[in-house]
Amino acid sequence: MPDLFNLAEVQQAITGTPFAGKLLHLRSTPSTNTLALEAAQSGAPHGSVWIADEQTAGRGRGGHTWHSTAGDGLYASVLLRPQIPLQNVLWLSLATGLAVQQAIADVAQLKADIRWPNDILVGKRKCGGILVETSISAQQATPTSLRYAVIGIGLNLNHESFPDEIKELATSLRLETGKTCPREQILPALLRALDSQILLLQKELEGQQTAPGLLDRFSAASTWVRGKRVTVDEDGGYTGLTDGLDAQGFLRVAGSDGLLHTVRSGGVRTI
Repeated sequence: MPDLFNLAEVQQAITGTPFAGKLLHLRSTPSTNTLALEAAQSGAPHGSVWIADEQTAGRGRGGHTWHSTAGDGLYASVLLRPQIPLQNVLWLSLATGLAVQQAIADVAQLKADIRWPNDILVGKRKCGGILVETSISAQQATPTSLRYAVIGIGLNLNHESFPDEIKELATSLRLETGKTCPREQILPALLRALDSQILLLQKELEGQQTAPGLLDRFSAASTWVRGKRVTVDEDGGYTGLTDGLDAQGFLRVAGSDGLLHTVRSGGVRTI
């Protein structure tokens, strides 16, 4: 049986954030992102959050499935309606990665890595993933911007084992620390960190930032951005050394073929 989720405790912990009073908890659902996307089309407000004890059809980036056993992980989706141009949509995934990394450090005292653009790693194993799904709006002569973004976050918290096909690739915070990680602690920490990252992002896009820019913060937080020997499975496949981010946040790879590649869809792995 999954641990009971204390919704009231989380609601109290997110008081004063855009997410306060907008959290919906479900015991089981096919996908929190699917629920959030349907609600977004119906006008659900900015800051709405869906969390499930279990997903029966959780999905990740690139159409991959997400292992979502009951009560062991954090399976949540956040609806945002940010003022962000379409050309900067990838920044939402990068900002969310920083928020997840911060929440893990605060709650589990672990230093997680971020594999561009959306995987959360501890050591060489994956413990979390991010899926951002968006809808665009084109209004008159203004640049195309987002109508809304749904940010799905899956984190392996208290898994003690994984199916054979992923056990060498996956880990959980409990396996890494030997301690349970309550959802009532990690979710508020994550939402507060996400709120801070989105505020910084919007200030930067408005030319008002005082902190280092998002791309600089992400580059400092991820060992994958520069100097990592990788293989990439797009454009027929190639290998090379990661060579920083471009202005839109896409990863560059100095290929073994002598070309500078821009990675568009992920699928970056170490050699």
